[in-house]
Amino acid sequence: MDITTLRIAATLACFVTFIGIMVWAYSRRNRASFDEAARIPFEQD
Repeated sequence: MDITTLRIAATLACFVTFIGIMVWAYSRRNRASFDEAARIPFEQD
């Protein structure tokens, strides 16, 4: 295994991780919890 193969594998792993995070962040079932977290700075103590 040479360095080019290692770089390709690392790039693919990072890309798959990025796509996974994007799917998780924009999924509809997380919207309620993200909306609640977005309101935290505006809540009174």
